[in-house]
Amino acid sequence: MSKVTLQRNTHFLGSKIRALRKRNGLTLEDLSTRCIQLDAQAAPSVSYLSMIETGKRVPSPQLLQLMSDVFQRDISWFLDENLETDVPSPPERSGGLKGIPLEPDFLFSKPLLQTALPELLSQTGTTGRQFAQLLIRSHQEMQQNRFPDLERAAEETGGKRFPVDEKDLLGLFKHHGLKISWFDQPLTSEKDASGNISKTLMCSFFEGAGPGSGTVYVNKRLRASPQRLKYELAGYLGHKVLHNGDGLKSIQAAGGLFGSPAGTSRSESDDMNARDILFAWRDFECSYFAAALLSPRLPFRRFLVRETYDPLAGDKVGLTAAVVMRRMTSVSPYPHWHYFDAYPPGRLRAVYRGNGIPLPWGNMTMVSDPCPQWAVFRLLDNSGARKPVTQISLLKDKDIYRLYCCLSLRTTDVADNKHVISVGLDLIPALQSRGINADALLDEAVEHCQSNGGEAMLPDSLYKELKSVARVLNIAWIEQGLNQPARVICPRRGACPSVERCGHHPVKPKGAPLEQIRQDLLAGSDLDN
Repeated sequence: MSKVTLQRNTHFLGSKIRALRKRNGLTLEDLSTRCIQLDAQAAPSVSYLSMIETGKRVPSPQLLQLMSDVFQRDISWFLDENLETDVPSPPERSGGLKGIPLEPDFLFSKPLLQTALPELLSQTGTTGRQFAQLLIRSHQEMQQNRFPDLERAAEETGGKRFPVDEKDLLGLFKHHGLKISWFDQPLTSEKDASGNISKTLMCSFFEGAGPGSGTVYVNKRLRASPQRLKYELAGYLGHKVLHNGDGLKSIQAAGGLFGSPAGTSRSESDDMNARDILFAWRDFECSYFAAALLSPRLPFRRFLVRETYDPLAGDKVGLTAAVVMRRMTSVSPYPHWHYFDAYPPGRLRAVYRGNGIPLPWGNMTMVSDPCPQWAVFRLLDNSGARKPVTQISLLKDKDIYRLYCCLSLRTTDVADNKHVISVGLDLIPALQSRGINADALLDEAVEHCQSNGGEAMLPDSLYKELKSVARVLNIAWIEQGLNQPARVICPRRGACPSVERCGHHPVKPKGAPLEQIRQDLLAGSDLDN
């Protein structure tokens, strides 16, 4: 490859590199960081990359090889004169009503909803706090878990310091007029209707009025879990910064029976009221603030690049795997993530599904037929699991196949309850960004898995494309998942196409729906004229 060849194609080179960068959601700094990760000596600066994209500089052969490695493209692709600079529109996210007109619209007026919703929640057994959490989850999905105002507040408070240690947090506490008082409270245990025992640890609470105003009360047992302690303290800093420490904040606890907030009795949250909504929203805001304070966007994004998105790398900077997982869904340039935090036998404490992934359960009631092939369910039932598990999953939802990769970890909270945290991403948009029509590849993979009892190694054609995707996204555990059998999963066991593997007994079909009967009558000749 000659210098003359590169100079002749400078305009096309710059346009193509810029298009690839934007197509993958990377800033100039992100691309520079990726190049440094691969070859620190040949890596360009941000300003030099900008000049290449605008045609003011010609990349060297070594730098062009770096671009080839980052974006998994042949060098010849950069040198031809086919621009291919159009950035595809992001695929439509599923979930929700997706623009379906709500008719008659007067039924969805505020006064009628205010009357109907409490009745609906009462009849379904849904608490006000649970309903608020559903609203917040929907808001997260609409915003792709990006909340710039909370990010800015956290970064202004912490000065973008990374990593943050306990001494830093104590200094911030003093600066904002907060005090800490320690108390000693043991674990309590409770059994639910199904006989499952859940332990609860009251972790902390805030006193915003009276003699103890501005004091955070913390359980001494958190000293044994410094990563959780930092997260706890950072959340109260958020309450002080965002709400001036007015005291309208929930008691913080770990564990607790499913169906009510940990540390809150069910009798306090059975009815829907404004306080439930306020407390649930503030808990979310303070939680998001805490993660952003402990892992500021740009420094943490660089950290993830260096560590190839390994959640266990959080130990190096004093973060729990759960915080690392949840935070990567917010700071990654790739937007199509999901996150679950599940407790036995399959109950959700937290869920984010920015890509609209169908859920195999609800976080209000446990479904009666969960698909056992989901990675979270498999790990919940595996008491011996100690290491993270990766899984490639093929999901059929209403005749549409979806392709996911997740990393799941069985861990223990500070109340000594076993649970599974899982972070994953939708791989189809990544294939589409490379110009790949995934339908044929997925059909082949599904047929291959079905013929092998619901799981099998991916066909070479799809394996090769996903290996390139893993390297473009710089997520090592996708490649690890490719070396394990892929599994066919489904939203419910009753909808599972792998009937033998899931042990599902087909349900006897019900009578024809009325609409189908109507259509049959109109199409037939048995009508009296």
